[in-house]
Amino acid sequence: MATGNIEDSEQALANSGTVPSVTTLTEWKARVQSREARVGIIGLGYVGLPLTLLFSSEGFRVTGFDVDEKKVDTLNNGASYIWRIEPEHIAAAQAKGFRATTDFKDIAEMDAVLICVPTPLTEHHAPDLSYVETTVHAIAPYVRAGQLIVLESTTYPGTTEEIVVRILTEAGAKRGVNVQIAPPEETEQIDGILVAFSPEREDPGNMITPRREIPKVVGGMDKPATEAACALYGSIFTKTVPVSSPATAEMTKLLENIYRSVNIALVNELKQLCMKMGVDIWEVVDAAATKPFGFQAFYPGPGIGGHCIPVDPFYLTWKAKEYGFTTRFIQLAGEVNEDMPVFVMRQVARALNAQGVATKGAKVLVLGVAYKADVDDLRESPSLAIIEQLQGLGCDVSYNDPFFPKVGHGRKYALNMESTPLERVSEFDCVLIATDHSAYEMETIVAEAKLVVDSRNATRHIQSPKIVRC
Repeated sequence: MATGNIEDSEQALANSGTVPSVTTLTEWKARVQSREARVGIIGLGYVGLPLTLLFSSEGFRVTGFDVDEKKVDTLNNGASYIWRIEPEHIAAAQAKGFRATTDFKDIAEMDAVLICVPTPLTEHHAPDLSYVETTVHAIAPYVRAGQLIVLESTTYPGTTEEIVVRILTEAGAKRGVNVQIAPPEETEQIDGILVAFSPEREDPGNMITPRREIPKVVGGMDKPATEAACALYGSIFTKTVPVSSPATAEMTKLLENIYRSVNIALVNELKQLCMKMGVDIWEVVDAAATKPFGFQAFYPGPGIGGHCIPVDPFYLTWKAKEYGFTTRFIQLAGEVNEDMPVFVMRQVARALNAQGVATKGAKVLVLGVAYKADVDDLRESPSLAIIEQLQGLGCDVSYNDPFFPKVGHGRKYALNMESTPLERVSEFDCVLIATDHSAYEMETIVAEAKLVVDSRNATRHIQSPKIVRC
């Protein structure tokens, strides 16, 4: 992450003199309304790049910041690295003034800076906020009074104040620039940096709900910050939801995903019981979903993936310890979900043994390494853990995924494998359906496979003695 030096920051701030300095909320809103406001987005991944396109589509001039030079070059050359974001989308944004850069000096020219960087867990399930801290340190020399700084990265309650505000305050003290925390009665004056938290609610692969229809929760350090952020986001989202503080907004995002984690853990546990009882859990859930009140359907699977659901519960569990509180319910749900790849591995081993095939040396083809259907996203994918579990049994494991011709290594995996063509299905002792991509023709796969273990209920309409559902 670029950090710059004093000379760089002074020159950048001098250059920012071309950006009109606003001193009132009315002036700030006017710049948003007229689309004169410059928007900077840090982190051009699954959250930041779609957000960039939304702002560009509404006429804002957006600058994208990222430390990955390959991403920056790709975007500036009019190409994309995220499926469903096409080159024509990038070209349309460029026509509205979009460009990408690794140079953080340009932060000084922005009216609003939105931080969309990763917030993963360490191997001990503790929050890793190094990306947030490094980013705020990088922009701190260039921020100025009248700017709005918003953290979108999912995190525990208190992060915005404890990290973003603290770093900006410490850096700003040297230049006489402070984070504004106005008294409740002050709703108009702007004489410092406005800071807010607004959690991303990105749902990769969702083709039903338009991004702009997802309400945007906003919590500022004071009323002007909240109103400024609502004005900005209100220009691209149909509805904004102001809350009383950044911590409230931070907790809101955690509640949303913990709710999902707990309910997924419930059906994952019930699935294991139902298998022993000879009951179809998917049929049970579908039947329960006919109740018009008091029930929301969640479905079991081989584990949970994506950045949010596997990570967010542990953020709150970690923070709760500061208050001497143990989140037993949340931790139990996390344990159930994390154990699912092992459960699936055991079902594959059992199915192979039932066919008289030893696990050691058995050829297993895993269908799908993305964490859910029809996305090009490997983050926290249970498929990666399943592959490693099967390899640990001595299986000869291959995979197929239309979105990933190759899988190298990441923070938690080092597979270094290439996708196997589906034409070779018949060569394998077992085919495991780990991700139910719509591109998979299940009837053909079942017909050609020797054994199919289905962890997604993808073969629910197919009757065959080859299928083992788990």
